[in-house]
Amino acid sequence: MTPFPRSPISVRWAWAEKARYTDPVHEMGIALEVYRTCRETVESHGGGRLERVRLAVGELSAVEPELLVYAWEAVVVETPDAEAKLEVVWHRANQHCSACDEAKERSEGSWLRLCPDCGMPLQVDGGDELDILDLSFESDQPENEIGSRPASPNER
Repeated sequence: MTPFPRSPISVRWAWAEKARYTDPVHEMGIALEVYRTCRETVESHGGGRLERVRLAVGELSAVEPELLVYAWEAVVVETPDAEAKLEVVWHRANQHCSACDEAKERSEGSWLRLCPDCGMPLQVDGGDELDILDLSFESDQPENEIGSRPASPNER
């Protein structure tokens, strides 16, 4: 049995119709890669069923959190991990003008990196995250061997 039994076309159109979004391939690709990485981590710890994945998503990562969660649900729907939840931890980008020596709010929908007051370039910190923070799973191993515990993808 393949882990993703639906065809990419049917998932794409069903998802696009519900989300009113015409090209959800970006978030679907990210959800597939996050799932693949998490499955590898679980298997490297003796196997089991995913329960929860926490993912850091930055404001500048060009990822829509709601679409990513929906894509995740489509990815895990007919797998042993069907009940696994994706938790998105949102990270804002911060703009600072060194000339004015103050933080600047950005205009909605715009990332013009110039200070609206003095016209100097802004320093932008953060907001580009796209990282698996941690995951939890129910182990196939007996409790005394590994147990159910959070595992990091870096523990491989």
